Amino acid sequence: MPYLFDTPDQRRHMLDAIGIQQIDDLFTQIPPGLQLNRELNLPPAVSELELQQEMERRLGNSNISPKICFLGGGIYDHFIPAVVDEITSRGEFYTAYTPYQAEASQGTLQAFYEYQTLISQLTGMDVSNASLYEGGTAVSEAVFMAMRINGRHQKVAIAGSLHPEYKRVLQTYFARLDTQLVELPQLNGVIDPEVCRGLVDSETTAIVIPQPNFFGCLEDVAALTKIAHNAGALSILAFDAISPGLLKKPADYDVDIAVAEGQPLGTPLQYGGPLLGIFTCRNEYVRKMPGRLIGKTTDRKGKECFALNLQAREQHIRRDKATSNICTNQGLLALRTTVFLATVGPRGLSQMATLSHQKARYAAELLTKTPGVCLKFQQPFFREFLIQTPKPSTEVLAALAAKGFNVGPDLARFKMQNVDGWQNCFLVALTEKRTREEIEALAVALKTVLQ
Repeated sequence: MPYLFDTPDQRRHMLDAIGIQQIDDLFTQIPPGLQLNRELNLPPAVSELELQQEMERRLGNSNISPKICFLGGGIYDHFIPAVVDEITSRGEFYTAYTPYQAEASQGTLQAFYEYQTLISQLTGMDVSNASLYEGGTAVSEAVFMAMRINGRHQKVAIAGSLHPEYKRVLQTYFARLDTQLVELPQLNGVIDPEVCRGLVDSETTAIVIPQPNFFGCLEDVAALTKIAHNAGALSILAFDAISPGLLKKPADYDVDIAVAEGQPLGTPLQYGGPLLGIFTCRNEYVRKMPGRLIGKTTDRKGKECFALNLQAREQHIRRDKATSNICTNQGLLALRTTVFLATVGPRGLSQMATLSHQKARYAAELLTKTPGVCLKFQQPFFREFLIQTPKPSTEVLAALAAKGFNVGPDLARFKMQNVDGWQNCFLVALTEKRTREEIEALAVALKTVLQ
């Protein structure tokens, strides 16, 4: 049941517009004897999320039991305020075409300027482009950007704990090139900086580091970044878009390029897509950045206006000077992210990240009380963790789905040879939407499945 609330300032503005002091003045024409003077017996105020969950519980069809989502692996079931759908479904936004033409509307350009500003504030990085397709291609574009910056094309070092689908995208891009992809081995769920030090040399263009990694564990990004810089390579961080609400911002690690999957910031699950690629970098590298950059200026009459500052694509520049062959961006999803971040603000994002972490800690503690179930890696994690069970994970997850719980993804899906016992491992992810009752119900269901 989506709804939009009004603020005290909005109520004051409406009362002033019609010339009254308070809402009760609207009812002065009703004779006092006919007015019902009593306090409404209303429960204490709750958040939009809590109200939505309560209404769904009351209005839900008792014959249909919707599955509870504990899915992770890059796409997460976060709460989306109703205002995001309300604004982005307006016709002028919903049907607007990608703003890469010179005659793009000022409204669309301003929206993307605001997006860039909010993403730069989120990450602490100097500059953000006007979005890319999704997280996987953003990683590959970051690697190509590193090659343009330092002129190295021989090697790319990627963390063995990077999302396997991001690895596959990289492998596809480099399948017909001479560039060598060097995988930094993960040990106990993370990359050991001392081990990878010898794998990064003067031929390495960049190190790609996830934070948190695919297993949910936290990497020593600062140490890996230092190794990259000592070798003259760039540091590329693939970060969780919600994590700056609790963890360090990408800029705090001194990385050169930071990319992310933007789906958690206001985009629903949608069966896995469409998604949003976040791309940021240092200001000194801005002319090597792919995609589009919107800037603010003044027109000949002195009025504020917006323009496309960089259009270094093949349609606008000599092919050998182009920074990317991307022909469009995820404009609508970038707009959703803009509205989402403006709505929740720094405090709301911090609450989301903190609750997700706290609930993940509680879920991990509860699930591992089941005999035979354990955390695969004893490492600090953010809001997602890898567990191992005595039965094959495919069998366990199918049984949990039958009981109303969507959990995973299953490591068997990726056949991760660098993880021992991957056939019995799967991810569990928590967001602020999951309740204590749902977590406890999952623990009971897992115990039943394994009996």
